[in-house]
Formats: sequence, structure tokens, C-alpha cells
Amino acid sequence: MQAQLPQLPAYDRSKLRPGIVHIGLGNFHRAHMAVYLDDLFAMGLGHDWAILGAGVREGDARMREALKGQDCLSTVIELDPKGKSARRVGSMIDFLPVEPDNAALIAAMARPEIRIVSLTVTEGGYFINPATGQFDPAHPEIVADARNPHRTAFGAIIAALKARRAAGVPPFTVMSCDNLPGNGHVTKAAVTGLAAINDPALADWIAANVAFPNGMVDRITPATGPREREMAASFGLGDDPVPVTCEPFRQWVLEDNFPQGRPAFEKVGVTLTPHVHNFEMMKIRILNGGHATIAYPGGLMDIEYVHEAMANPLIKGLLDKVEIDEIVPYIPPVPDTNLGDYYRLIVERFSNPEVADTERRLCLDGSNRQPKFIVPSIRDALASGGSVEGLALVSAMWCRYCYGETDSGTPIPPNDPDWDALVARSRDAKARPAAWLEMVSVYGDLGQDARFAGAFERHLNRLWAIGTKQTLTEYLA
Repeated sequence: MQAQLPQLPAYDRSKLRPGIVHIGLGNFHRAHMAVYLDDLFAMGLGHDWAILGAGVREGDARMREALKGQDCLSTVIELDPKGKSARRVGSMIDFLPVEPDNAALIAAMARPEIRIVSLTVTEGGYFINPATGQFDPAHPEIVADARNPHRTAFGAIIAALKARRAAGVPPFTVMSCDNLPGNGHVTKAAVTGLAAINDPALADWIAANVAFPNGMVDRITPATGPREREMAASFGLGDDPVPVTCEPFRQWVLEDNFPQGRPAFEKVGVTLTPHVHNFEMMKIRILNGGHATIAYPGGLMDIEYVHEAMANPLIKGLLDKVEIDEIVPYIPPVPDTNLGDYYRLIVERFSNPEVADTERRLCLDGSNRQPKFIVPSIRDALASGGSVEGLALVSAMWCRYCYGETDSGTPIPPNDPDWDALVARSRDAKARPAAWLEMVSVYGDLGQDARFAGAFERHLNRLWAIGTKQTLTEYLA
């Protein structure tokens, strides 16, 4: 089916007024929260909740330049197999200067009309110690921020909250839109933990007075490259350097904890519920755990795209077996949701060829993703006396991937913030598999569990002896 013409904002953007500062203008935010608000504004509602974009890293300055060059409009292309459609999302009305001291960002967040500060700073951007699951005050960026305050997003948030308190302005709500279990709790720990280093009284005030709602977010948004830019041009949108492509599906589940008010999210399909944790466990374990399950066999077998991996019967068979036997059984009930139906929807979404999501993107940042998406399922299965064979194989394939070459001998470019350390450990683990499980930051004490460690060692040895394809064949036999 032919692509539809782009849809422009159905409202007068000159009438919008800011109510939200959003830090981290990556693809996900622009295809998710920005789209929900665009839909709301098109209904004639919430025009005092427009977004001021912001960023604290070098790449954010490049994004600012690109978006400011097109009046802060984002091209969002939905990749429906029945026909692509494009829209210009207009819910962001400005992008603040990106500065080392975050002065413009702090000043904007201190303004009384800003009632929500939201974030997408990636799973690894919250300074969590993976071994403890707690905020890490010893992280180098936190130590640097404590010495020279306001350099991180959290340092800027603290400075703005301090300014509002001094001026008698009620604090804004801090809303994480990142893919983390208990993202509101994690964000609160980061903000109060950093504040406590220099100003314990301020940290106590933040803990008592600032809302940090939990939320579950979901939409597959591939990285932008030449294909995506060409697609935007095919819609007559010129040379947009930063278009976003995404699947048709989107979901947002949110705690209704906004003391200074919020947009009417419920009008545009957001689920407001006190049971966010149930939804997020379902999503993080089934979807994100599923991504981790298909990522590394595809990467090792030189498969480029996710839909191609799903068309491979060995990888699809692995996903089915791991999900049905070792992940889904340990997920608590979710309101108005059948877990089997949800998993079937995930399979359909992964298999969408129009999305053209890459295996390399799914393999990215395993050192931050494995502890959140795979390890909790291993722990629950072990505690219940269930099988961990498939999950141990997933871990073994991650280890084998981090050796730095595929089964064919093709080099794997660095694909993790800790890539060099992972490569060195993977090479040690080729002769001594236990070396991999000694990463306490990922596995905690799981390396001492005989069932898991034994299964991991057996699978890793087979991957080296006979390769990924034959190891999966044996596992599924």
C-alpha cells in the first residue's frame, strides 16, 4: 500500500504555552510522550502543557541544532505493514541551549509554569550500582557533579528545586519515561542521593515534597540512519536529519501522582493506575527479556534485522521456549491482561518487517540491560525450582558475543560502554566459564548457584565447540 501524505499538527502552535521540561530528546521520547501530547493538543486540550526540550550531553546539542532548524517539529513515521504514515509532531515549542553548567535548563525548570520535568536518559543514566540495585554515590559522574554541581540532569533538577523552594514556588513533579523497573523510585533515589552529598537538609525536603510517579513505557523505535532519512524525504519532508520511525503500537501506564497537575493523559490512551509495577514487570521481562533472548543468537549468526531473526526457526523456537517455560510463569497477574495474548502480541511486533530494527541495537549495552531484563527471571525461576536452561543459554550467548567476533569470524564493533572489559572477560571465560559469572555487578551471587552456573558452563562450552546454530538445534531437540 502506498504511503500516506504527512499529517501536520491540527492546532495553532503559536497558542501553546510550556508546562513540561523534557530532558533527553532521543527517538523514543519523540515517538512516545511527544505523540501523546500532540494527540491531546489536537483535541483542543492542554495547550498549557507544551514541551521545552533539553539535554545535558554533547549529542543533545546536535539534536537541538537539527530540531531548531525545523521549528522544533519532529517527523514521526509509523511503520504499519499495511501502509506507512507520517506526521509532524508539534508538542515541543523550544529546545533550551545545551550548556556545561546547565544554566538555561535550571532557569527554565525554576519557572512557576513548569509543573513537570520528564526524562529519557537511558537505562544506564540513573547511576545505579548493579550489584546492589541502589543509587551509586561513588559513580565518577556523581562524584564530579558533587564537586562541580549541576553538570548531570539530576544536578540541574536539584538546583532548580532549590531555587523554587527559596522563591516559595511549589516543586515540579519529576517523571521518568525510561525503561526501568520502578523508574519513579529509581529517579527519586538518584535525585535525593546526589542532593544528600552536599545538602542533606535539601535531600530530606525533596524526599518529603517532590512527586516521582512510576510509569511503564513501550514503543519500538529503531535508530535513525540513511534508510529513515530517505523515508522522510519520500513523504516530501525534505532533508530532515532526525526523523523517527516506530511501530504502530504504543503503550503508557502511569501512576496518577502529580500534585501540581498534569495533562489529561487519560483522554489519549494512557492507563492511569496504582498497579504500574505489574505492567512494568510484564513488559520488561516479556518484551525486553525477549529482545535480549533473540539479540545474541542473531548477532552471532550474522543476522542483521530483528524480523529476520524472528523468521529463523531456531531463534523463534528459543524465544518461545524461554518465554513460555522460564519467564511468563513467574509474572504476577496484570489487570485486564492475558499474559499469553500479550506474548503473542510481542511476537507479532518483533516480526514486523517494516520496522527494520537491528539485532545490533538489541545487543547494545548488555552490561546495563542483562541485570534488569534477564537476571530477575533467572532468580525467580531458581527460587521456584523451575528450569533455567534457556536463560543460562541466553547469558552464555551474551558472553560469546562479547568475545568480539561472530561465528563466521566477522569482527563485532564495540557495542557496550564497558566493551573492552567485557571482551577481556569473555576471553578468560573461553577457558574458564566461571570468570563471566564473577561479574557481581551483573549476576550478584548467581555465579555460586550450582544449577545456573552448571548450565551456563555447559552452554558456553557447546557454543565454542559447535557454534550457535548447532547449539540451538541441540537445545530445542
